[in-house]
Amino acid sequence: MIKIMIADDQELIRESLKIVLDMNPDMKVESTAENGSEVLQKIKKEQPDIILMDVRMPNIDGVECTRLIKQQYPKIKIIILTTFDDDEYVYNALKYGASGYLLKGVSVTELSNAVRTVVNGGAMINPNIVTKVVKLFSQMAQSNFSVNVEEKGIDDLTRTEKKIVCCIGCGLSNKEIAHKLNLSEGTIRNNLSSVLSKLELRDRTQLAIWAVQTGMCQQGEQ
Repeated sequence: MIKIMIADDQELIRESLKIVLDMNPDMKVESTAENGSEVLQKIKKEQPDIILMDVRMPNIDGVECTRLIKQQYPKIKIIILTTFDDDEYVYNALKYGASGYLLKGVSVTELSNAVRTVVNGGAMINPNIVTKVVKLFSQMAQSNFSVNVEEKGIDDLTRTEKKIVCCIGCGLSNKEIAHKLNLSEGTIRNNLSSVLSKLELRDRTQLAIWAVQTGMCQQGEQ
């Protein structure tokens, strides 16, 4: 059973999300919070598998809350619920380790699938903001936010793993990578886990930033 927390300052959204997600037999919304402070208080006792996090909340916003949670509870997954024009919020959420970035207009099916994907170690980006996220990867790679890996880890990457790194740097999902490389999604997941282990990176987001930063995207396409 996937344990979910919903953080949003609007009661209607919290309750609506709880109702639709609880309809899934493999999910249970165990708590809700109306601001970042309440999230941090509740998380000490409940420690959900995943948090659906609004960005604009009083006291502590969703981005800062994401940073604090990932520092203390790195295994808890976070999906940011955002609006299309939240460039700065998306940028910082990526930097602090969020695994998903969805627009609030997403369908129930898409949201449920996103929760499953992220809990299983994947990332989920709403198609409408993929281009923006890839641009943000580039901005982060060119800024003072750097991702460093050991040279040995790079040398240990197989040709397939390098191609997967390239695809991730371009913002592709596991399904899209599988289609492009003619491999199964399971194979992509296994290779991705291997890549993260070899490079000693925390998550897919760090890997994507590193891929842009080092030019791995271009190398993988050669």
